[in-house]
Amino acid sequence: MTAPESGELLAVAGLSVRLGGRDVLHDVDLRVSGGELVGLIGPNGAGKTTVLRAVLALVAHHAGTITLDGAPAARRRGTIGYVPQRHEFAWDFPISVEQAVMSGRVHRIGWLRRPGAGDREAVAEALDRVGMTALRRRPVAELSGGQRQRVLVARALALRPELLLLDEPFTGLDVPTQELLTTLFGRLRTEGRALLMTTHDLPAAADMCSRMCLLNRTVIADGPPGELREPGIWLRAFGVTRSDQLLHSLGVTR
Repeated sequence: MTAPESGELLAVAGLSVRLGGRDVLHDVDLRVSGGELVGLIGPNGAGKTTVLRAVLALVAHHAGTITLDGAPAARRRGTIGYVPQRHEFAWDFPISVEQAVMSGRVHRIGWLRRPGAGDREAVAEALDRVGMTALRRRPVAELSGGQRQRVLVARALALRPELLLLDEPFTGLDVPTQELLTTLFGRLRTEGRALLMTTHDLPAAADMCSRMCLLNRTVIADGPPGELREPGIWLRAFGVTRSDQLLHSLGVTR
C-alpha cells in the first residue's frame, strides 16, 4: 500500500459505485488533509452523499480504494465522525439530548455496555462545543431545527474524530446556528481535523472551504475556490449549458 502524502488523511482513488444496476460514481479521486475543509459540490443526484457513505463503508464500491491515514477506511470507522442530514435521525425516539450524543459512541463503548468516565467526558465536551450543555436533559423531540443540527454535530464530535463528514450541515438553519457551526468548523481545522462537507450553498462554500471538489458522478475539478474561475467547469459540474444565475452567484463571469 502506498504511504499517504504528508498531512494527507483521507485518500479516495478510482472510486466507482453501482447502485440498483446503475453507475452512480465512476473513477472518483479525492483527498483531504488535516486542517482542510473540503466542499463537495454538485447538483442533486451527483453522488455527493454516496461518496460519504462509501467512506463510511455503508455502500459497497466495485472499484477503487478508500484509505484513512494509509489504512483501509472501513477499519478506521471509529475515527470518522458523520453528520447526516437531519431527516435521517429518528427525532421521535424518547431520548434526551445527552443520550442522543452518547449514541455516537456506541461502537466505541460496545452494545449493552455502560458508558465510562471517558465517554461521559467526551459527550460533555461535544455538548459544550455546540452550545447545548444547558439543554442536555431535554427530549430531542422538543428541539428546534437548529438545535437538532447542533445535536448531530455534537454526536459526531463525541468520537473525537480525525475526519468529520458533513452532509448538508447548513440546510434550513437559522443565522445564529449557521454562525456557530461556521466558527466551530474553523476551529476544528486549526486543531488539525479533516472535514469533508457536501453543500448546496455555493457562495458560503467558496467563502469557508480551503478547497472545493466539483462532482457530477466523477470529479470535474478540484482546487482552492479562488482558482476555480473557469465558467465551463461549473456548467459541466451542474449539467447545464447556460446558467447566468449559477455563475453570478459565484462571482464567475464568462
